[in-house]
Amino acid sequence: MKISIIGTGYVGLVTGACLAECGHDVTCVDVDPGKVEMINSARSPIHEKGLSELMERHVGRRLRASTDLAAAVAATDVTFIAVGTPAADGKIDLSYVEAAASEIGGALRRKAGYSTVIVKSTVIPGTTVGVVRAALERASGKIAGQGFGLGMNPEFLTEGTAVSDFSYPDRLVLGGIDARTHDVLRELYSGFDKAVPRIVTSPTTAEMIKYASNAVLATMISFSNEIARLCRAVGNVDAADVMRGVHQAGYFTTRIGGERVTAPIVSFLEPGCGFGGSCLPKDVTALIGQGREMGLTLNLLQSVLDVNKGQIDEIMRLIRRHFASLQDVTVTILGIAFKPDTDDVRESPAFPIIRKLKMEGARVTAYDPIARPNGHEDLTDVDLAESLREAVANAQVVILVTRWKEFSQLAGLLKELGRRPLVVDGRRVLDPEAFAHYEGIGR
Repeated sequence: MKISIIGTGYVGLVTGACLAECGHDVTCVDVDPGKVEMINSARSPIHEKGLSELMERHVGRRLRASTDLAAAVAATDVTFIAVGTPAADGKIDLSYVEAAASEIGGALRRKAGYSTVIVKSTVIPGTTVGVVRAALERASGKIAGQGFGLGMNPEFLTEGTAVSDFSYPDRLVLGGIDARTHDVLRELYSGFDKAVPRIVTSPTTAEMIKYASNAVLATMISFSNEIARLCRAVGNVDAADVMRGVHQAGYFTTRIGGERVTAPIVSFLEPGCGFGGSCLPKDVTALIGQGREMGLTLNLLQSVLDVNKGQIDEIMRLIRRHFASLQDVTVTILGIAFKPDTDDVRESPAFPIIRKLKMEGARVTAYDPIARPNGHEDLTDVDLAESLREAVANAQVVILVTRWKEFSQLAGLLKELGRRPLVVDGRRVLDPEAFAHYEGIGR
């Protein structure tokens, strides 16, 4: 199939490269000429495992980028909307989605053939058949279901493993306004493993599936952190041990060839310094905002955000057990990206921790193997180290924020340097016995 994708962020570019790998002909569209030039040079503007290899294989053949949306829509059968949907003032900002739909509609007005428009961006339930449909029909002069198809096909990609997640999905949610749109989506994914569940549904249900899925993950993290706080208060109980016991419950495990296998989702049932990224905080906020507009108070989801925000105070509490004042104390933050294997720093827990430290007079150094967010306002007066060794060489406190594999070397490196700082494990991935002074969430 000939496909155009509007937006070349994590979702748009990964989707485009993976669909090219599946044999489709793909044009990615972006307003940024710099990104378009990078993509057409087979250089990825984002750090994502396996993406550069796909681009090198398909750019100039089945994958290309352009700033000309109208031309891309005119030359393709299916157009994906994969632009950003940030949260603003406690609710989702659909301005980019609406603008993209309007521009696509203008291109459809001049196009004689039938096209299908699929929303890939994460949008609140009702957006595809509401804001998007209205914008498309207004700009095209055509009616959805007659002049063009309309659907919603949410992504379930985790940054760092997005290429693998797309290529080997656990489900395909195919939301369409009619049978013709569903048929287009079935054809699009016809080369995927037939055993993968295909949920054929309405666009609004597809949107809710995406939001509910992310809300479940966020809730699991905040639940784990709430239990961790209780473990700490009770004493002589380690939340990490508790969660390992929970992980073995029958509803989280299965047997494959006689071996007991734990479901990947249990990785969200671990205590830590909180979730971040471009999805979970924004999507939970958007659901709460939509509920508020409909007269509903979503207390559970609000608590999920409140608990997550409070994890920064848990980190500070652990430090204060050892320092009465942080004035001029040298503190190193390990990890700026919100999770390992990505350079995405959006909503990273590192930033509110840094803000707290600076407010209390600490001298802060930060290090991340990949993320280099130069110019970020929270990194003003923060030294950005070029290596792990440099980062911890003079630290009195080391706070592990991101689970980068490199940080497993910390104990050996500190021993080599002859340093004995307070190590605050914000992800519970270090061996407490390997450090002279150790604190961990929920311990």
